[in-house]
Amino acid sequence: MSFLDELRQKIKKELNLDKALFSYPPSLELGDLSLACFEAAKESKKNPLDFAKELALDLNKSAELKKYFAEIKAVGPYLNFFISQKYLAEQIIKEVDRDKNIYGFNHGGAGKKIMIEYSNGNTHKEYHVGHLRNISYGDSVNHLLEANGYKSIPVSYINDFGIHVAKTIWNWQRDKSYQKSSEPRGYLLGKCYAAASQELTKNPELKDEVIDIMKNIESRKGDDYKLWAETRQWSIAYFDSIYKELGVKFADIFYENEVIEAGLALVEDLKAKGILRLSEGAIIADLEKYDLGVLPVIRTDGTALYPVADLALANLKFKKYNLDESIYITDVRQGLYFKQLFKILELAGYKPAVSHLGYDFVTLPSGMMSSRTGNVITYQELKEKIFSKLKEETRKHHEDWTQARINKTALSLAISTIKFEMLKVGADKIITFNIDEALKFDGYTACYLEYGYARLKSILRKDSFRLFSPRFDLGELTEAKEKELLIKIAKYPEIIKLAGLKYKPSEVTKYLFELVQLFNDYYQEVNILKSEKAKRLVRLKLIKVVAQVINNGFKILGLENLEEM
Repeated sequence: MSFLDELRQKIKKELNLDKALFSYPPSLELGDLSLACFEAAKESKKNPLDFAKELALDLNKSAELKKYFAEIKAVGPYLNFFISQKYLAEQIIKEVDRDKNIYGFNHGGAGKKIMIEYSNGNTHKEYHVGHLRNISYGDSVNHLLEANGYKSIPVSYINDFGIHVAKTIWNWQRDKSYQKSSEPRGYLLGKCYAAASQELTKNPELKDEVIDIMKNIESRKGDDYKLWAETRQWSIAYFDSIYKELGVKFADIFYENEVIEAGLALVEDLKAKGILRLSEGAIIADLEKYDLGVLPVIRTDGTALYPVADLALANLKFKKYNLDESIYITDVRQGLYFKQLFKILELAGYKPAVSHLGYDFVTLPSGMMSSRTGNVITYQELKEKIFSKLKEETRKHHEDWTQARINKTALSLAISTIKFEMLKVGADKIITFNIDEALKFDGYTACYLEYGYARLKSILRKDSFRLFSPRFDLGELTEAKEKELLIKIAKYPEIIKLAGLKYKPSEVTKYLFELVQLFNDYYQEVNILKSEKAKRLVRLKLIKVVAQVINNGFKILGLENLEEM
């Protein structure tokens, strides 16, 4: 239970209330906690304003509550509680010191196993900005689940056996320039796919050649299959390099080709049960009576569509990991598809909990992205543009740094910038990625947060030896801004709980932005290092605690903390 939750429980116990509606006053000048008196006044058949005044008089006489609150005041029909600043400092600093990297965690999930499937890329395609939203969001939700007491199992599912592969191989064989190119092979395959899609749109009569290649790959024999195996490894190696650069790790990675056979067998079983049926040479799931339309499963040419592998994979995941729940993260355009897939599983007698988390699009200033048309910003291109700008900025501020140090700092900040831009907007909102806005040091950006954190660490480095002093009088933290910081830190566990319940990392980005803003205001108003000794010691202790909470929030978002920049 968090510090603020404990205080609420103490108030409820003192008032003998089973239920109580608490909120936060709009300003700390009005109090730190607020209790609405409407329901309790109604039960006592009293006017809420008069009832609040009576309660304030009684509670201010309570010897028990005086340990925790400096004042309890009636403000209209509300009881507002002012927490003792010394008590607040003692409890919060002790709690953060004790819990350190797990401050803010809770046990709400009770160890339930949840598999979260994200970064479901396609081999032989480019890795673009849209994929970055998926992997950033999925990775952060994974951290949020862990922080909220779940056993989170992050996995990726890679589509390495679809028609897009055949298109890429078809174009690779016909256009020899790709084979002669010096560009990284995994990256090059994406360009090859985009060109193939454009060519096939202009010349649809060539699609039969692609279908033949797809059938050859599915037969797992011949030159087309050998080329598939070779090029597949290029894509997988490319994805692995991106995951490493982004600091994302998976407990398992599933591949379509590994489950397709089991999926085809499952299709036959579902046909026999009447859940799937033949329709004009194709196999479909007719879900019209559930208002879910029709889902094609096998094409008329006999090649498999996405549901074949997805149905088999759902079964495999629960058997292999004995899950309580499986969450799929994809963009919102696949919302109907997952409703259809889950309905088929339900009709087949499949009981485990499955759910879909959708997120909206990432757009360019020119409009939507599509890997078929090539109108995308790839991960490589975006990273290089941001990295180049940050290298120049870092060099200006650190002329004495080596190029290697500049590069390392700039790359870390570039990755944090990309992730933060993907997370600061709620999943239900469209992102228009604007590089210039993302790189501002005075706005709602990773640069602003990282710079604030680096400033904190700089202060601690200048006087770090004093942190080992065993004597701290936390009663020295008397400034209003110090109480604001302490209250904000006390709210962090609530933010982690809320963000976890809503699968909403943007709650954490907003909180960190506000915390860094508070610290920056405090830094401008209070000369920490030039304070007299007693105050300097406790202020450094407070700064250390603020740094710890920012660091914890960064980990939830998957950001690397920069101690100097």
